[in-house]
Amino acid sequence: MKARTRAAAILLTPFYVLFTAVMLVPIGYAVWLSLFTEKQSGLGFGGSESVFSGLDNYAAALGDRAFRDGFGVLLGYCVIYIPLMVCGALALALLLDSALARAKRFFQLALFLPHAVPGIIAALIWVYLYTPGLSPVVSAMHSGGIGFNFFSSSGALPSIVNIALWEWLGYNMVIFYAALQAIDRSVLEAATVDGAGGWRTAVSIKLPLIRASVVMVALFTIIGSLQLFTEPLILNSGSGSAVSSTWTPNMYAYTAAFSRNDYGLAASASVLLALTAALLSFLVTRFTGRKGKNA
Repeated sequence: MKARTRAAAILLTPFYVLFTAVMLVPIGYAVWLSLFTEKQSGLGFGGSESVFSGLDNYAAALGDRAFRDGFGVLLGYCVIYIPLMVCGALALALLLDSALARAKRFFQLALFLPHAVPGIIAALIWVYLYTPGLSPVVSAMHSGGIGFNFFSSSGALPSIVNIALWEWLGYNMVIFYAALQAIDRSVLEAATVDGAGGWRTAVSIKLPLIRASVVMVALFTIIGSLQLFTEPLILNSGSGSAVSSTWTPNMYAYTAAFSRNDYGLAASASVLLALTAALLSFLVTRFTGRKGKNA
């Protein structure tokens, strides 16, 4: 027993060391940093010094309308993006798993390839496709009498949702497809013998059996949505873009740190966002866990 315990400790030590170094230490440092404010001494000619300010940075972040509006943007993004992502990936996986699907390997690769493109490159590609005068897509739309500004206040959010779907839909589809492939084929054959059609089998047999994968994808999608940063940051450089430098909480923290040099405010905004993600993760796991027990 002691040998097993010693072996487990040796094998787990690298994980805990890395977890502490890349997770716990940065979080602890962010919390510590959020409690201090940089102030200039004298008339501003001297150097700055860190002054303990307690929760003042948190109050400043919560009192800033730009920061609160960023959560409103995230809410709208989640309402559009999460259902489209989860349902779209699930629908594609079910189609690939059906007996009628052909060239499954090709479509898996084709749908997954956008995820292999780095996020910043994907955003740059779509900014090019959104830009009037450069994009063949916009030119074709104008030729057909369709006028739509992808950078406007009403078009920015759908434009960013489209980029995120293009990047992540195939990735989540692969997760669902792998879960579907792990289902015992005899269960599906029994459903077919009992007279269940393709739709009935998908809804009543396949979906309940891959429920854990659906919950996992939904949870990761929620966490990823709260971290929205790359796509709006690139879209912010578009001509006449309605995306501001504080459009999302992450962009607010980035601007506070690297444009205003207010690291305490940036750290407090980051901690508040992390607490929001932790709370939503807890609620999702608690709700789905309770629902699973009742099922």
